[in-house]
Amino acid sequence: MVFLKPVQTGACHCLIMLLISFSSTAANAQQESINMQDSRSREAMELMLDFAQRSALDSGQSGRRYLWTDAFAVCNFLGLARMTGNNRFRELALRLVDQVHGTLGRHRHDDPRNGWISGLGEREAAVHPTRGGLRIGKQLAERTPAEPVNERLEWDRDGQYFHYLTKWMHALDQLSRSTRRAQYNLWARELAATAFATFTYLPAARWAPRRMYWKMSIDLTRPLVNAMGQHDPLDGYITILQLRSTAAALPQAAAKPDLQDETRQFAAMVRRGEWATADPLGLGGLLIDAYRVAQLRDEGTAAEQNLVEDLLDASLAGLQHYAKSSELELPLEYRLAFRELGLAIGLHAAEHMWRLANSDRGRSSTSARLRAQLEAIMQYAPLRDEIEAFWRNTAHRDSGSWSEHQDINEVMLATSLAPDGFLVLESTR
Repeated sequence: MVFLKPVQTGACHCLIMLLISFSSTAANAQQESINMQDSRSREAMELMLDFAQRSALDSGQSGRRYLWTDAFAVCNFLGLARMTGNNRFRELALRLVDQVHGTLGRHRHDDPRNGWISGLGEREAAVHPTRGGLRIGKQLAERTPAEPVNERLEWDRDGQYFHYLTKWMHALDQLSRSTRRAQYNLWARELAATAFATFTYLPAARWAPRRMYWKMSIDLTRPLVNAMGQHDPLDGYITILQLRSTAAALPQAAAKPDLQDETRQFAAMVRRGEWATADPLGLGGLLIDAYRVAQLRDEGTAAEQNLVEDLLDASLAGLQHYAKSSELELPLEYRLAFRELGLAIGLHAAEHMWRLANSDRGRSSTSARLRAQLEAIMQYAPLRDEIEAFWRNTAHRDSGSWSEHQDINEVMLATSLAPDGFLVLESTR
């Protein structure tokens, strides 16, 4: 995560508008395109252009990278390209992918090891940049094997998170769908195969089901946190379904890895899962996953029976609890914008599903149960509006709780304001 002082948005925006223009004519066309958008879209563009400058994406230098933030940023740039018709945003997404692989696919500068974390040579790693996974990008080096566990400090230490890797798989796949270039989907599938092989394991007891480590070392040789993330198997299962659906639609896609066994293993874990949570980021993830499964079903992908409905049931239970918790009434310094914005993004996903269910096409194909679930969930849409309004207020972004996590906060606010780049799977048909 990048810790930098906030920039003056207006001045920075004007500068970046010059930086991303091929010529004065292109600059005028870009500005005209922005003026045509509503205030939410314009604000999302400004946030993403500020991020591009602040994180050295426009300078050609190697900026500090953070995998979660960068995964959302890739999707945001793709969405802005689709919205405005300006391919410069797609170029920013492509450049960001190269920077992430070149930075988080390699060992840290303060690590005695060097080169690619996969152990591949330069030439082979350029062809397979995700085979060793990708570092989180945390500020501190990972815990050594000899160091005792410090739970508080572990949050700031580097390593690999499975749920960050799935977000990057999604970003690569969205890029493949957008560009019709199969290599990005291949990199995502290779990352999925590596992640499954290293994060999942069978306990010593033969009767015990497969489990997952929450955090692994940079080189994926040892767990750093043994506990299993509540939604990690779910993220793995749905993401792999998405990657396989994309690969099947791209005639030039490589056949391997086909991820068939990984799909079967994750499906078995999903059948045993309990998904309900009152954590806003986790809640948003459930709603996003439900919408992804619904879209994949439209593409002809077979998923676990009733998975969309089960995820919406879990989401509704969590929303009922969260709405009673009064967390949004806490003082500013106790609130984490990116976690709240995760819920806002999820509620946008629910609204996409609700609108489809009430469209001419959706009325005949939506079950009564699904329609009732979506109607109940949409009663909580004011939570989304409240979260967005709070964090769009620039006075609230002058706080330390915002500036300490500026990049992830601004990128996720941009996602909430213009969510389709992240939420909507571009058609592969």
